[in-house]
Amino acid sequence: MTELSTLYQTDYSTWATRNAELLRAGRYAELDVEHLLEELSDMSKSDQHELENRLTILLAHLLKWEYQLQTLSERWREFDGRSWRATIIEQRNRVTKHLKKSPGLKSLLAETIAEAYIDAVQLASDETGLPPETFPADCPYLANQLLDNRFYPAPDTQDH
Repeated sequence: MTELSTLYQTDYSTWATRNAELLRAGRYAELDVEHLLEELSDMSKSDQHELENRLTILLAHLLKWEYQLQTLSERWREFDGRSWRATIIEQRNRVTKHLKKSPGLKSLLAETIAEAYIDAVQLASDETGLPPETFPADCPYLANQLLDNRFYPAPDTQDH
């Protein structure tokens, strides 16, 4: 085990600083490549997981907006409409910011939306009491709609 490899296990901050110094100095042969690759892979997974979490909340609120808002009493419609709109705005802003900070995630956006949608349906079902079958099997929203601050789906006025 190399000194850097040991540092990785015992003093992560020093390990990271030392690898950064080696990179800046062009001393690539001395890098702890194995752990650097592990960290880079974990960062990518973490970024995608964060994106998926944000999209799940955004999608769930769009579904609630479309499928439940009109069925609420006037008092609750006013309250939930404001609350849901605030959450939708917040999640859109965070997703947009996250994509700007990690532009490589854009290539995974369609896949991540599809994965997030499964959880969003369950979350919307749990929060509204509507059966999961109420919602479309596949995400009804395009990626550009999800990120468009002006987009709110038309409320579903059909009886369920």
